[in-house]
Amino acid sequence: MPAAPVPPTSRLRVVSGEEELLRSRAVAAVRTAVVERHPDAELHELAAQGLPPGQLADVLAPSLFGGHRLVVVTGVHESAAALADALTAYAKDPDPEITLVIVHSGGKRNEALVKAFVAAGAAVDECPRISSAGDRAAFVRNEVRTFGGRITADALTALVDAVGNDLRALSAAASQLVSDFGGTIDGDAVARFHRGQAEVTGFTVAERVLVGDRQGSIEMLRWALQRGVAHVLIADAIADGVRTAARVAALSSTNPGELARTLKMPPWKVKKAQAQSRGWSIDGLQQAIAVTAELNADVKGVAASADYALERAVRRIVDIRTVTGRGRVPTGR
Repeated sequence: MPAAPVPPTSRLRVVSGEEELLRSRAVAAVRTAVVERHPDAELHELAAQGLPPGQLADVLAPSLFGGHRLVVVTGVHESAAALADALTAYAKDPDPEITLVIVHSGGKRNEALVKAFVAAGAAVDECPRISSAGDRAAFVRNEVRTFGGRITADALTALVDAVGNDLRALSAAASQLVSDFGGTIDGDAVARFHRGQAEVTGFTVAERVLVGDRQGSIEMLRWALQRGVAHVLIADAIADGVRTAARVAALSSTNPGELARTLKMPPWKVKKAQAQSRGWSIDGLQQAIAVTAELNADVKGVAASADYALERAVRRIVDIRTVTGRGRVPTGR
């Protein structure tokens, strides 16, 4: 496979390897590069498992209206033979107005498809699993540097030992440490950080969501899930926070004592809800309540993945606050 860097907008590209975070970042880099060159590009992401070759053909067919397209086919190791054959045939004569990325999780399944793309001149992003402690430490050190900090050797060892092998969790920890402590991260900072993370609950997630902290809410959600907080408890905490903020925002009074008597809630909870409702509109809170109702069903068995349902709901609620909040101009998603 080629070792030299290849422009991320090559017409054919292979993202291959066991490390999911690195695969995700490689695809995101291609997407960013394509959009920079072609701001009006159409973006298509298709899961290979169960994908009919005819649907792929429709997406790859020449466009009557011109313009560039980015087509990402994920999980090609799970492609049926007919789909693998269709992709292989396309690679022999790719459309110059299409950037086609196939994502393979490594291993032998459909390895011939990857080899066919490489033989056709595809650029390759290798995303091998980071399995050694030394490689994980190097990853964390680079993440901290990327976020604008530096980390001491003892802190690095403590962080890797505490968090484990999951790169997303390591990246989230690096980001949060730099955000919380800035500059140089030492062993004491890591210890303080983990004392705080051990106390993450569904209500911690809800607080970040309600104030519109996208990155913080996602990080707290992932920490909560990693520590075994039940999906239903997180969903209930988010729903309770949204409903409480809506009840407080719907009343004209701003006096916490008066609101506490009216709503039959403790004053401390009223004050917290007042702070969390700032930046929200009534319409936005109503939309958020609808999202939490859907989430309640999802975490109780409707959704295929409760983890995904929670993260999707968190992102949707933060987006609603951004778009509909008082005094804000809608920016789209």
